Amino acid sequence: MTKKTLENKPLVEAIFELKWDIQESVSGMGTDPYYKLLIGGIYERIKDEYPFHEQLPTATMPDELAAHVIQHRFRKYENGWPLIQIGPGIITFNDTEGYTWENFKESSIRVLSTLFEAYPDAEANLNVDGLLLRYIDATTFDFENDDILVFLKEQLKTEVNLYQKLFEETEVSNLPLGFDMRFSFSSAKPKGTVHLRFGRGKKEDSDALMWETIVQSVAEDIPKDTEGIVTWITEAHDLTDDWFFKLIEGELQTRLERCHTN
Repeated sequence: MTKKTLENKPLVEAIFELKWDIQESVSGMGTDPYYKLLIGGIYERIKDEYPFHEQLPTATMPDELAAHVIQHRFRKYENGWPLIQIGPGIITFNDTEGYTWENFKESSIRVLSTLFEAYPDAEANLNVDGLLLRYIDATTFDFENDDILVFLKEQLKTEVNLYQKLFEETEVSNLPLGFDMRFSFSSAKPKGTVHLRFGRGKKEDSDALMWETIVQSVAEDIPKDTEGIVTWITEAHDLTDDWFFKLIEGELQTRLERCHTN
């Protein structure tokens, strides 16, 4: 079987994110009464694999203001990737250049299992209300001298036409120096929304075209058990993977890939 791999991966970051309901306090703000216990419980379970702990400045925020704000990171390598992040009502798994889908999926499932093991009486108290799988990709681009709209059309199958008379009899260049395009679409498998975004950013200190592919499910669209969430992770990846390769098919994919035989 011949399998195509990307030797020059455009991946900047891959993120799996899970959110859960937090209780409303007397003041009307959200708090998680189990959060402090949860941090210790998760660290005890992951410290052998993710021994480098970072407490972020957000950890000093009042509990009532910290809902779904990342406060702690646990890294596998000092200042390196992959990493796990946690805050009241939120946990993520993040990876970058070393990403492979097989490892990312396995690690995301371990994070999911660890959360349910560490959360006090999770079956009764942990109500998942948000799932997200996000891929951020980038390729360097010279915005000052090349037309990003032509590149989008020819390399990423995405056509945007600006009314060219806008530039006639003016001293305005028709080369966009910056742009931010977002699209959202309903998805049936997994049930939720898929988001696609293009914009200008940086990759290794160079100007770059950034694009994001995100699958997101909330509230009633979320599976009710861990087995269902594992299925969701696979289906979300299948969707993002399909869109990614459809977008780069052709010249851009040829530049990014090499072939090897398994």
